[in-house]
Amino acid sequence: MPAYCLEALTVLLGLILLMVEAFGPRDSKKLVGLSAAAGLAFILILSFFAVGPDHAKPDSIWVTWQISNFYAYDSLARFYKGFALVCTILVVLMSLDYRSILSRFTDDQESENGTGEYFALPVFACAGMMWMASAKDLVVAFVALELVTITFYILVAYLRRNVGSLEAGVKYLILGALSTGFLVYGIAWIYGATGTMSLSNLPSAISHLPSTTPLLFGIALVLIALGFKIGAVPMQAWIPDVYQGAPTPTTAFLSVGSKAAGFILLIRFLDPLLQPGSPVFAQVTLMLAIMAGATLLFGNLAAIGQSNFKRLLAYSSIAHAGFLILALAAWKPTNESGLGSAQSVSFYLATYLLMTLASFFILAQVRIQDGSEEITAFNGLGKRNPTLAIGLTLIMAALAGVPLTAGFLGKFFVFSLAVEAKLWWGVALAFIGAAAGFYYYFKIIRAIWWEDPADGAKPLVLPQITRSCVIGLTLAVLVLGVWPQPILWLLQ
Repeated sequence: MPAYCLEALTVLLGLILLMVEAFGPRDSKKLVGLSAAAGLAFILILSFFAVGPDHAKPDSIWVTWQISNFYAYDSLARFYKGFALVCTILVVLMSLDYRSILSRFTDDQESENGTGEYFALPVFACAGMMWMASAKDLVVAFVALELVTITFYILVAYLRRNVGSLEAGVKYLILGALSTGFLVYGIAWIYGATGTMSLSNLPSAISHLPSTTPLLFGIALVLIALGFKIGAVPMQAWIPDVYQGAPTPTTAFLSVGSKAAGFILLIRFLDPLLQPGSPVFAQVTLMLAIMAGATLLFGNLAAIGQSNFKRLLAYSSIAHAGFLILALAAWKPTNESGLGSAQSVSFYLATYLLMTLASFFILAQVRIQDGSEEITAFNGLGKRNPTLAIGLTLIMAALAGVPLTAGFLGKFFVFSLAVEAKLWWGVALAFIGAAAGFYYYFKIIRAIWWEDPADGAKPLVLPQITRSCVIGLTLAVLVLGVWPQPILWLLQ
């Protein structure tokens, strides 16, 4: 099956889900959610059998329509398409157990009549993320990015009876539009300087430039715009308020799926600019290093004083973006020995998906059963649900980077790249950030085991879907901490 059919099937699935929502039962939208998860799982299976232009016949659409000029299907594209599908499946499953909150703050509080689209919209966002993973042209990348962003505008403000969700939607809309302006203006400068918007043609175009100043200005604008998607300084201001106000499944999707989509697009954009002998190599890596250092300091230090679990995870998301950008600043091509920068970032994001989504699965149930997202809501969790307390403890330890967890290996690969590139000040800032991470993540662990539960607090009982996902994700974090080969195999 041609690889481009994966996106077509995903969009078709989204349209079918809208039809099921319109003509299906009004009181329960569980069928829509289960259909979305099942359809995405089927597409995930098909992705292992998809083929790219390398296996195309001379008379195939790959050649006649010249799809290979703007659509890539290499190992990186395969990995991030699977990443987008897995992330979307887990978010949809999380939304199934979050239906009571969705119903309370939408049209009809007595039924789920106003919640069906919430299960279809992530499918369209997933299609955009998959297109971004294969983008070989700046125009295609922009269109795919806007598909993802516009979908998130709706998902963030979905709880229209909740003032916090509406406020988050407005902030995300305004800053998202601003970042789009930066992106379009940057692409215009790059096209004006090089005469091409094809990423594969950029290296040859750059090598013949009389002056790199216009190109560097365009690159800086694009980096600022993509900084909005990945949550990096100077476009990080929206993250805490939007994460706190958006529905918890949307926050999880933003934190993992949107961030990963931004990074694959950033990798695609940087790869032709950082080829050996590139005249802009030093300047671009310096921009990335400055962005990484500022993001590391801001995210980690701002997280220390947080009392709301969602805001803590928001600043934690900024901090992790800093580690990922540091790996790109210490650029190492993929074809060299060891893991390259793109592979290290991909491994880090894969482990981050497991840890973060497990955290949001638990947070969503605390929000439903206790009506709170404060860290104090986790007080005495060890007495209310010991199994869940052990799982959340392991997840927080992994996010902090404790050895024998997947989070440790992700940070280890980043530090290795920075040391190899001799970015010593970047290593120092990353060390400070990692130390701060131990403090604010272990603040959750202290609340779980050392604090007493609130008066009248009942045992926390997990629905079957959430229980299975939390157990599976936690075990994966532990297994990959000692045996990372499955992810490394997928990257190759």
